[in-house]
Amino acid sequence: MAAHDRAQEEGLEFRPKFGADGLLTCVTVDARDSAILMVAHMNGEALQKTLETGVVHYWSRSRAMLWRKGDTSGQLQTLVELRVDCDQDVLLARVEVAGDGGACHTGRRSCFYRRVETTPEGVRLAFTQG
Repeated sequence: MAAHDRAQEEGLEFRPKFGADGLLTCVTVDARDSAILMVAHMNGEALQKTLETGVVHYWSRSRAMLWRKGDTSGQLQTLVELRVDCDQDVLLARVEVAGDGGACHTGRRSCFYRRVETTPEGVRLAFTQG
């Protein structure tokens, strides 16, 4: 393993690796029970604002704009802890959620409310219980 890789993977310097599109994937979980709430992206500004304010900000790829989660839904996400994976190219945000405790724009707690099933008729989606 090269010295640079070892420093990235074992060191204490925060050096996030943004993709060619300038974005970093962020998995967001509920700090209470570690339920996965959503997956979104951050650019440098979103990451900086999240760290400065303690409120999670994301970059919307579809709208091409910065957004603070909860401004329109009331589901404000207060950062409890921010983790980074071994390669520093994915973030894990542990959050407390205001409002109804949801995170999905559909009104559900999690964006992951359907599972993929393989049936004799083909692949389809089914709603989960939780």
